[in-house]
Amino acid sequence: MNHKKHERVLPSRCKPDPTKRRSGNQRQLDPASTIRSAATRSRVLPTAVPMSGAGLTCVTGSCPSLASCWSVRLFCGYVAVDFENVPKPDSPDVMTIQLIVTHAGGAHKDDFLACSLLAHLHGVPIQRRDPTEEDLANPAVCVVDIGGVHDPELKNFDHHQFPRDAPPLCALSLVLQNMGLYDDALAFCAWLRPAEWLDTLGPNETAKLMEIPRAALGSLNSPLDMTLLNRFASHKELDTDSPVYQVMCMVGEDIVNYLRTLRQRLDYLKEHAQYWTIETDGEPIQALFLEQSEAIAADPSFGIHAFIENEGKEDEMQAMVYPDRRGDGYGLSRYNDSQRLDFSQIESHENVRFAHKRGFVAKVSTKDPTQLKELLRLAVVSEVG
Repeated sequence: MNHKKHERVLPSRCKPDPTKRRSGNQRQLDPASTIRSAATRSRVLPTAVPMSGAGLTCVTGSCPSLASCWSVRLFCGYVAVDFENVPKPDSPDVMTIQLIVTHAGGAHKDDFLACSLLAHLHGVPIQRRDPTEEDLANPAVCVVDIGGVHDPELKNFDHHQFPRDAPPLCALSLVLQNMGLYDDALAFCAWLRPAEWLDTLGPNETAKLMEIPRAALGSLNSPLDMTLLNRFASHKELDTDSPVYQVMCMVGEDIVNYLRTLRQRLDYLKEHAQYWTIETDGEPIQALFLEQSEAIAADPSFGIHAFIENEGKEDEMQAMVYPDRRGDGYGLSRYNDSQRLDFSQIESHENVRFAHKRGFVAKVSTKDPTQLKELLRLAVVSEVG
């Protein structure tokens, strides 16, 4: 669906008064960072339009889901950003969201990620406090991981009131359900189910379900986890000027874009992927082949693993052959690190540009399917130890 771009008309000449302090929405920024900031607020790529004779650049854009419109004015080294959400009649968010409320104190992945999705979608402040009755009754306020209520129509997304034997749904699960993305997220985001388990069942039960030692859970935490959660927890309120809020918008944007573009890629692979059977001295090798195309040039291998799993062929497949994003040939890689292939065996072949010493991937110059199949055959390990 095409959405009309909203633009603001700016005066031909704007000069800040040096005797006055800059207002809250004016900061000294370079044009590149300004455009990135605008994109963070609106979740779309902005369009910059130089205005001749004025030393001024007007940047405008819109958000498809909410008809959000914004403009960025650059003048004399300063930037003023105007941003507003205008609900679309055909949007599921007819009521414009004004605020996100989540609990104070320690932060966890589920409330951080749930708020990241909502911040990306709505671009409104986040307050870390107890919700009021008015908050819970107001559909313009998203109440996340607190409040004891799950009511999507009123934008209440708490799970703590669920019975002990309820499915392990956390606040993030409820927000994804409300966005219509939960099923795809559960199918294609391997991190979601452990996040649900950890938040609802605790670390001991999570470790059992993951079939790993309890101590291993702590080993999986990184400085990124600790820093983002600690910084998020240290604020009582975050808005679009906060670096933490801007990172949260990026996280939310990446999750949404991954899930929505993945569904499109799966449809593409359903139509264009080919299955090859490579005869060997023993059991044949099964490979998925994807032909070069401009439609997938930006990230040719994206979605292949998810597609194979979605097609129920994860126990049959050993190899993947896909266009090389860095060159003009193809990439050969093991599916699920199948030990039946070792691409270091073909590193000296004239068509091989690179073969990893560990044998799990190779880059080749040939585009000929017959030669590609031969390279796969040569990479087969005669006996798997």
